[in-house]
Amino acid sequence: MHEFLSPAWMEAARAIREKYADQATKVTVSIRMNQVITEVPEAVNGGETVLKTYMDTSGGDVKMELGELEAADLTVTTDYATAYKLFVEQDQAAGMQAFMAGKIKVQGDMMKMMAMQTAMPQDEIAKTIAKEIKDITS
Repeated sequence: MHEFLSPAWMEAARAIREKYADQATKVTVSIRMNQVITEVPEAVNGGETVLKTYMDTSGGDVKMELGELEAADLTVTTDYATAYKLFVEQDQAAGMQAFMAGKIKVQGDMMKMMAMQTAMPQDEIAKTIAKEIKDITS
């Protein structure tokens, strides 16, 4: 088990995505999104309470790494608990509630974020990847 968004978690999640890469449905919408996660527990990021990650689907696969992209389509800022609900629990209803409550702030191409909702594969392989990532997450 790894703390969500810790370097060890990112590495383990990447390994899970790579394990299924040849079976995974390609993402048909190119989205280059920076994510700024606030209120990060100190143990996750070496005492830093803000963490930058990015997601890039421009190659057809979901690539999520620590750091940030230059020339991203959009930047999403949210707190750690909301990010956990979205990425680990895949709770889209919680995401909508957080957005309406102002807990998710979007800068840039809002249409790309909307497109992401429907562009991400929801097939059995995607569900398997999501479950395995959830299983490694504390």
